[in-house]
Amino acid sequence: MINEIIEMFQNDFMIRALIGGILVSLCASLLGVSLVLKRYSMIGDGLSHVGFGALAVASAIGSAAPLQIAIPVVVAAAFFLLRLSENSKVKGDAAIALISTGALAIGITAASVTGLNTDINSYLFGSIIAMDSTDLIFCSVLSFIIIVLFVFFYNKIFAVTFDENFAKATGTKAGIYNMIIALLTALTIVVGMKMMGSMLISSLIIFPAVISMRLCSRFKTVIITSAIVSVLCFIIGLIVSYYYSAPTGASIVIVNLIVLVLAVIISRFRIRKGKI
Repeated sequence: MINEIIEMFQNDFMIRALIGGILVSLCASLLGVSLVLKRYSMIGDGLSHVGFGALAVASAIGSAAPLQIAIPVVVAAAFFLLRLSENSKVKGDAAIALISTGALAIGITAASVTGLNTDINSYLFGSIIAMDSTDLIFCSVLSFIIIVLFVFFYNKIFAVTFDENFAKATGTKAGIYNMIIALLTALTIVVGMKMMGSMLISSLIIFPAVISMRLCSRFKTVIITSAIVSVLCFIIGLIVSYYYSAPTGASIVIVNLIVLVLAVIISRFRIRKGKI
């Protein structure tokens, strides 16, 4: 088995997929914990659909670099959705649903009218195996920026995640750091769409965070566990998809789902053991 795995990664496209996937998994897992705790999980799902619409329209108009065009669109959408979530007069979940389904419809229409139907599956469900050297460089640069910014603002992100009102009372400009979280999330969505597609990228953000919160209690431990779980699930999913010719994104999600079930069982066993 080990020899077969080593042989698998002798292919250049698998090495690119491995490196790119690990970077995206790390970025998604770092942000996922804050998004889940702040109940911003659906923003990630909405942004993924916006990203699909932007990519499809950019490809339809003949752009040679649709990902670069999608970045400012998704970032703008992230700030807009964040403002909606913070405004009690607006139903944020309804707004996210309207924006995400609208963007999805626009993308599908643009792809269909311009004859991009062959590319639509890669936008919807990802195509990490098809990642080339340019994609890997682009992914690496953005991932580096995301990780550095998260580490640099870690203490402030921690503060606004757990008690935003207290953070404001101590002089922390919570609005700015919420915008930083939204920015990093938008960048992660754009980077991860090549790997997971718009339909599945939000799962890469949510699953590891929920799994780690089932197993750990401290924020830093949850972050580290989430990163480890995310990377391991990605690697296992990539190997499974290669040997069984299954969709990579779906395989990764299924592995995460299995690990989540195991985490739930372990956490309940701990609770019962503690009561004895």
